[in-house]
Amino acid sequence: MAEFYRWEGKTLHLFIRVQPKASRDEWAEVQEDRIRVRITAPPVDGKANQHLLKFLAKAFGVAKSEIQIKSGETGRNKHVCINAPPYLPAGIGKNE
Repeated sequence: MAEFYRWEGKTLHLFIRVQPKASRDEWAEVQEDRIRVRITAPPVDGKANQHLLKFLAKAFGVAKSEIQIKSGETGRNKHVCINAPPYLPAGIGKNE
């Protein structure tokens, strides 16, 4: 199975496919080398990106300022870096 995340020191690199305008915020299945994240925000004026950052901050227990979208600002496929998350949400980082 291809990895949708990798560690570089204390930084977690996460490869995401965002599905905006979903009925609720949630983790979904892994497809190829990305994990699908459903969010309720529409893809308008950066609202989906801001909502995604808020969702990830809560899920990983970090401040939004500790998360950076490295690539994919305007697309669905994103490369996100999370600085020193204290824990990983269920389903991420397990040895399967």
